[in-house]
Amino acid sequence: MAAGGSCPGCGSAALVEDAHYAQQQLVCASCGCVLAEGLLTTTYAEEEHLREVAYSQSTGQKEQLSRCLQRGIRRVQDLCKVLQLPTVFEETAVSYFQRAVQHPSFHLVSLEKKELLGGCCVFVTCRQHSWPLTMGTICSLLYAKQELFASVYLSLQKELELSVPALSLADLVKTHLNSFRLFQHAADVPAPFVEDKEKMVTRTMQIVELASETWLVTGRHPVPIVTAAAFLSWQSLQPAARLTCTFARFCKVAGVDLPPPAHLRLKELLEILLRMASQLAWLRVFKMDKKTVVKHIGDLLQHRIFLLKNAFCLEDEEERCATALGEHSPVSPPAQEEGCPAEGKRQREGGPGPLLPPCLTNPRKRLRTAAPSASDLAITGDEPISDSEIEQYLRGPEEIRAFRQAKAWP
Repeated sequence: MAAGGSCPGCGSAALVEDAHYAQQQLVCASCGCVLAEGLLTTTYAEEEHLREVAYSQSTGQKEQLSRCLQRGIRRVQDLCKVLQLPTVFEETAVSYFQRAVQHPSFHLVSLEKKELLGGCCVFVTCRQHSWPLTMGTICSLLYAKQELFASVYLSLQKELELSVPALSLADLVKTHLNSFRLFQHAADVPAPFVEDKEKMVTRTMQIVELASETWLVTGRHPVPIVTAAAFLSWQSLQPAARLTCTFARFCKVAGVDLPPPAHLRLKELLEILLRMASQLAWLRVFKMDKKTVVKHIGDLLQHRIFLLKNAFCLEDEEERCATALGEHSPVSPPAQEEGCPAEGKRQREGGPGPLLPPCLTNPRKRLRTAAPSASDLAITGDEPISDSEIEQYLRGPEEIRAFRQAKAWP
């Protein structure tokens, strides 16, 4: 077949395409010069201008996906179908998985981590679309350890530079309560256990907000807190018939797991409610304990802001008292107790202290202080300071004036 153009050797226009051992060649019919070898053209326009392209580029064939990538994509798609996620979520999760598999950081990881990689991509996609999904749900579906899943998730977020927003507590409460079998009559659910879903969700949300305002949520897994809040809200809606029910039996009848830290979160919530109940005038005549305070949760939540302010206002009083004492001469500890009404009242009556995070009120481990070195022990604080060096310690005009007055003192 004749082709356009001319031969650079003899100038002849008799150029033909010749197949030689399954390779296309562009040959000059006059002198036999080979103009192009092993290349193909795609269109007639390229043939006219002698624009050849390689064979791999002209066929349009794509490289087949590896077997590991195919299994991973199917695993992601099956997980999305189990969770009943929209098609957009599935496409996004698959694209994240393909990017992660091609990233060098995930080439040499163990097979177990590669299997969790698909679950992490689904988890990231749900968080980005504000779909309430917890890490525990993914781990239960994949039969994976939460510590290992969390490490793979953090690596995926770091290597792919993904922005993952935090999960809203309101969405988490609604999603978690949807799995409770307490909102419709069933053969295995006793009649006193059945409760209206809207009332329980509303009351649980109020208790979770209270936990958030009192430092019980910060830095902790939300599911045990939500489970404990759901138990308290369920008890407070019908306390007469439900106060005798234990936390373990409640979770068993509701068909949900009882997380190990949930008992601690329940204890902390009850302590907060007891401190708030001590500020209500009509409850001071009763002897409140961790069972009877549940009956008054509705009143406590209704006046939540006022009660929290009164129950934990001792911190500001102590600061004002310390400031007032600092203006006078130093006094002995008994005199400090007499001069500071808030501190003296707390020591005499055993009142509650200021509101602090649980990690400060009940620390797990004490920080070990390093042993002082020999040079540190040699410093007593009475060493003389030169005039050129003392200027480095002055920070303002008030300190300069005080230093001049001290030098002028006879």
